[in-house]
Amino acid sequence: MTKPSLPELLHAAVAAVGGVERPGQVTMAEAVAQAIDDGSHLLVQAGTGTGKSLGYLVPALAHGDRVVVATATLALQRQLVERDLPRTVDALHPQLRRRPEFAMLKGRSNYLCLHRLHEGVPQDEEEGLFDPFEAAAPSSKLGQDLLRLRDWSDETETGDRDDLTPGVSDRAWSQVSVTSRECLGASKCAYGAECFAEAARERAKLADVVVTNHALLAIDAIEGAPVLPQHEVLIVDEAHELVSRVTGVATGELTPGQVNRAVRRAAKLVDEKVADQLQTAAEGFERLMELALPGRLEEIPEDLAYALMALRDAARAVITSLGSTRDKSVQDEDAVRKQAMASVENVHAVAERITQGSEYDVVWYERHDRFGASLRVAPLSVSGLLREKLFAERSVVLTSATLKLGGDFNGVGASLGLPPEGTVGTEDEDVPVWKGIDVGSPFDYPKQGILYVARHLATPGREGSRGDMMDELAELVEAAGGRTLGLFSSMRAAQAAAEELRGRLDKPILLQGEDTLGELIKNFAGDAETCLFGTLSLWQGVDVPGPNCQLVVMDRIPFPRPDDPLMSARQKAVEEAGGNGFMAVAATHAALLMAQGAGRLVRATGDRGVVAVLDPRLANARYGSYLRASLPDFWYTTDRNQVRRSLAAIDAAAKSSGA
Repeated sequence: MTKPSLPELLHAAVAAVGGVERPGQVTMAEAVAQAIDDGSHLLVQAGTGTGKSLGYLVPALAHGDRVVVATATLALQRQLVERDLPRTVDALHPQLRRRPEFAMLKGRSNYLCLHRLHEGVPQDEEEGLFDPFEAAAPSSKLGQDLLRLRDWSDETETGDRDDLTPGVSDRAWSQVSVTSRECLGASKCAYGAECFAEAARERAKLADVVVTNHALLAIDAIEGAPVLPQHEVLIVDEAHELVSRVTGVATGELTPGQVNRAVRRAAKLVDEKVADQLQTAAEGFERLMELALPGRLEEIPEDLAYALMALRDAARAVITSLGSTRDKSVQDEDAVRKQAMASVENVHAVAERITQGSEYDVVWYERHDRFGASLRVAPLSVSGLLREKLFAERSVVLTSATLKLGGDFNGVGASLGLPPEGTVGTEDEDVPVWKGIDVGSPFDYPKQGILYVARHLATPGREGSRGDMMDELAELVEAAGGRTLGLFSSMRAAQAAAEELRGRLDKPILLQGEDTLGELIKNFAGDAETCLFGTLSLWQGVDVPGPNCQLVVMDRIPFPRPDDPLMSARQKAVEEAGGNGFMAVAATHAALLMAQGAGRLVRATGDRGVVAVLDPRLANARYGSYLRASLPDFWYTTDRNQVRRSLAAIDAAAKSSGA
């Protein structure tokens, strides 16, 4: 039997999922197959509608090696496991003469813990063990959630929180789940043979394709203890999110509440003197945090250094004590001890990391109106970590609709630890070999969309009212007949715009935070006159094809805040190394967000509309051309009258078609 060609396999898979084969999809599949064969690395920009999931799944399945696919969102994970993979495997089975297996794997805390469910959970508010099912009133929301979880535990095959619909509160879920540090281990747990998390890991070990998330991929790379099965090919979808997700996993945090929780958990299990030492250190840390002001700590103040060393030493003493003592009289002490150990180890690890004062870390205070002050530490860069851990032992394919910024892939490549494209290694240096390709989009952007920059507006300041911007926004929304997604650089700006336009226009204005995100998007998509205003999650999380989203407005270029400790530290580091910190960090950050935001407009071949940027710097500043080159190739104008006429015409056409 002749081995089927890649185009034949792709054609069969596309037909199976009911899609339309795109030229870019074929190009992508061939490039992915080549990278896997060569053992090289590939960055693929594939526009919305390209069908990129099949563009990488088909060559990966055809090659036969185990593949890990890491995504950023639950929606794509579900699409892969529930739709694309089952249909693709069925379609390719006759030609491959084998049926590849696939599985989804997440972090342990995403799975129901049967030990917690049946034996009760250690609670901070109580002395000893506490059964949440007895203590929570059945009529309370917590009690109802816990009863639902108990019933669900008998029905579910996966124990995966995301399979529970409708969901439950984080508080309820925390009663029936454990982190990897809190887990007793399958061999020591009475429920080890039935454990949902262990079952998921076993399925992953046997699977040809393992679908996971960026966070678990980061944990696998950073912590050294492998949680993913050995694999020859890694595919990172939604790869524009990878650096921020890895940074999040590599970030440590200390809060007074967190430290006090560790004290309470350990107090009953260790010698009173050891417990008092940790309590005293916790009180000293809490007093300091009450006075903490937000901002970066380029040098650790003497009083903070002393408090952290006290915490570190006291935590180490508790860890030693927990490891050497065990009270047989405490019922099910192993679970209590594991939870206490996990809490104290985290306090010790973060305190020690900050006191060591690595030049590769950034330390800062944050203050939240509700939760108070926190002390955080994050890596100055994750590029070296990614280069060493991600690209060294496998072929890696990274794909997204937004990887090519300012006309090339080098900006994103640098953030991932890759040298400039085309760099050749030497005998002394193992340089990852990679290339970037843009497979285009099925959409005709110059005919389907307009990029309008309000060049006549005043340059936005850091804070304060923008009366001219509000006037411009109101006129644009009126011309569009509603149908507007408003993307704002801060929640305060979104709230101000919603309040202003609710008073000016007879159009429904939905505001992020006033309902669940899913419900807001559903209502926005369901009514042509409705507008939706919000901030970060809307820049990347809205998929509303059709005439109900015909105007996407960005209030300003989304540069990081000048007082963002991590971003400003990264920018300064680039400058000290002789580079352009603003372009490498701030402009790249803004370009990525703007490309994602502009991508909300055209989601289908029949979509028409306008992306309006109410920040004249996109037209006037030197970096404006870099940012514009990162956006879809819309027809570009700064003519305010032209754009109003175009919006009115698009609105009239939508109304005449009944939309």
